[in-house]
Amino acid sequence: MSVIHPYCDSAVAHGSKPGPTCVHPAMVLTSTILASGLAFVDGSVVNVALPTLAQSLNAGAGDLQWVVNAYLLPLSALLLLGGAAGDHFGCRRLLIIGTAIFALASLGCALAPGLAVLLACRLLQGIGAAMLMPNSLAILGQTFSGESKGRAIGIWAATGAAMGAIGPVIGGWLIDLGSWRAIFLLNLPLAVGAIVLAWRFVPRDQEKNNFPLDTYGGVLVTIGLAALTWALTIGASSRGWTPGALIAAVISIGLLLFYLRIEKRRGDAAMMPLGLFASRSFVGLTIFTFLLYGAFGGLFVLVPYLLIRAAGYSATAAGAALLPLPLMLTVTSPIAGAFAARIGPRLPLTLGPLVVAAGFLLALRINISANYWVDVLPMILLIAVGMSAAVAPLTTAVLTAVDARHTGSASGLNSAVARAGSLVATALLGSVLAAAGNELLSAFHAAMMIGAATCAAASLSAFALLDRKATAPKSRNTHAS
Repeated sequence: MSVIHPYCDSAVAHGSKPGPTCVHPAMVLTSTILASGLAFVDGSVVNVALPTLAQSLNAGAGDLQWVVNAYLLPLSALLLLGGAAGDHFGCRRLLIIGTAIFALASLGCALAPGLAVLLACRLLQGIGAAMLMPNSLAILGQTFSGESKGRAIGIWAATGAAMGAIGPVIGGWLIDLGSWRAIFLLNLPLAVGAIVLAWRFVPRDQEKNNFPLDTYGGVLVTIGLAALTWALTIGASSRGWTPGALIAAVISIGLLLFYLRIEKRRGDAAMMPLGLFASRSFVGLTIFTFLLYGAFGGLFVLVPYLLIRAAGYSATAAGAALLPLPLMLTVTSPIAGAFAARIGPRLPLTLGPLVVAAGFLLALRINISANYWVDVLPMILLIAVGMSAAVAPLTTAVLTAVDARHTGSASGLNSAVARAGSLVATALLGSVLAAAGNELLSAFHAAMMIGAATCAAASLSAFALLDRKATAPKSRNTHAS
């Protein structure tokens, strides 16, 4: 699902203050593209490898869910803390360290002798991504200003989407050649290039704030989300809601409530300032993001898995199956963003998810003899149209739903919520990943119907909670305008 995150994440760069004059802006842009490309490629390529991992490592459905979620968990929980750490220690330093951690973890994944080591390295990849993602964007925002900032962000977003789209195709080809380990080695040249360029061309960090980091909050939310993910993974599997799963769920709720209490005490210094939720529109956008990106994240896991396991597609073909979606998003999202700027985000955010829901229902036509052009592509194109109508307006709506001093926190939180939606959705896919044959098809169709209902609920949240009088975004004296 990372192929659609560039558009959601790019709002962070708009809120960054200009930094020291940069002599080589093109090289800085290239370094941020290579660094963030690690997260985009890895977030999509692993989904194609799940059937092969199941055979090679004798992994069950729950294990496959953790292969995805061990990465998403620290990324969704620590994304905001990673951005704050960049403000505290320096964006350039955090970008280089985060990229190095990601590279070493990727090498560990490629050499992993078993599932336990693979999951540990996936966790480290998520930590590295949580450090490099917000700081690559912050560097981008500091380096460019005015119209050049808009062009740079557009290049960054389009390139990120393209890398996330091509990654599964290349990864599928490597898997068909007989090596799932090679998909993690794809990250190494990107990481080396990003580190070298950042070290050479990104200006050294100047002023850094002295606000204490919300480390306590970061630890609490990570453990709370981990307990919740584990509980949902067990509860949604054939084992059902065992006493252990119920206990984990109760513990997770307690930890997350305590986390909210800590954040309330810290006020604007919190990793997640609760003052953001004083805006009714921001509440609606948060619910919208969680539901829509959750459904979409589940789709990106299940479609390649089903095409390989049930329809007999090769890994390369399954990786290419979703390729039209990010390509179409790259072309149409700017148009949708300009349209939303004229009429306001409420209408596209209401209608877009309904179109996506229709695409999910088209997936009910997919069976063991699925023809790509007749049964799969129409679903992909319809979902692409719906997501195009929603993604760019969502970024605009987030930036205008809160006051100017909170735009950075709001856009960062929205990006973290998108990952959390995928995290929860993947935790609920156990019954589908554990099925085979006709049972797999039935479970997949049930998941698609649930996805359609989730998208409809996202549409309802936008319709009910966004400002009905809002049209174009209000002009503000801020870089987020």
